[in-house]
Amino acid sequence: MKINKETQEKIDRLQLIEQNLQSILIQKQTFQGQLLEIENALKELTNKKDVYKIIGAIMVASKKEDLEKELNQKKEILDLRLKNIEKQEEKIKEGATELQSEVMKNLKE
Repeated sequence: MKINKETQEKIDRLQLIEQNLQSILIQKQTFQGQLLEIENALKELTNKKDVYKIIGAIMVASKKEDLEKELNQKKEILDLRLKNIEKQEEKIKEGATELQSEVMKNLKE
């Protein structure tokens, strides 16, 4: 089967899109892991009187309210990043589906 130049370019673009999607999925997974850690830390804080914060290689005592505020801010940032990543993922998937349809149509001709 002979593939014309335009179809081959679309296939190449589709492969790049798939690589981008994989990269985005890895980022999404990383953010989800960080978000889970923060949520678990916040749950633990509700039961504790004395709290500590890790700074570099040491652990220092911290005010519970300050630590909760900091963790909630980080959580908000991660939520925004996740929403952004999910929007990018959706756009890439839509583009890939459209391009894949074009390639399949060209290959059938």
